[in-house]
Amino acid sequence: MPDASHIPDQVRPFLDALNWAAIATINEDGSPHQAMVWYLLDGDTVLVNSRRGRRWPMNLERDPRVSLAVHDHALPEHWVGLRGRARLLRTGDAALADIDALARRYGDDDPGRFRGQERVTFEIRIERTFEYGS
Repeated sequence: MPDASHIPDQVRPFLDALNWAAIATINEDGSPHQAMVWYLLDGDTVLVNSRRGRRWPMNLERDPRVSLAVHDHALPEHWVGLRGRARLLRTGDAALADIDALARRYGDDDPGRFRGQERVTFEIRIERTFEYGS
């Protein structure tokens, strides 16, 4: 039976570190869309959060296929790619709590600035991991 986790143990510390990710989703016309996001490794999944109505969350609600590229600023030729499928996990107050936690994680001095926004949190189940330049 294959390992249920598609995130190798040797890349977990890197993914747990404070890095940004480029998220790639698929537009309705089939073209790619990319954005930079905060993320949180949560066991064998990755959590991402956005304001509802932005392009990449709308894309994920229509087509759950997603790719993330996490760049290592200390070693510019090192990065980890993750590919998987997303599902809407939380909305409302729970999603606001998620963005507040992400803001604190990423050193935002005013996580309350997200209050009043309609937020969404997606859980990405990782199907494949790539590591380059290690």
